Amino acid sequence: MNKADLINAVAQTGLTKADSKKAVDAVISACMDALKNGERVSLVGFGTLMVAERSARTGINPATKETIAIPAKKVVKFKAGAELNDLIK
Repeated sequence: MNKADLINAVAQTGLTKADSKKAVDAVISACMDALKNGERVSLVGFGTLMVAERSARTGINPATKETIAIPAKKVVKFKAGAELNDLIK
């Protein structure tokens, strides 16, 4: 499912496609703002998005076999909720 498919699914609730696009964009924007501020986004039954720190480490360039330093960075992680896990089993 991509963003257009999600907009079409929201439009099946009776909203126009334009209003559905605005709603989907608003939800995505709110989630991005929360993650940017270091907050968790919990969608009960679906899952939780959170920001995690990935520590610095060394890696290997596969082309040259040379070791390289990979800097620390923040990444977004997703943990599926219980209902989602049960659904996909």
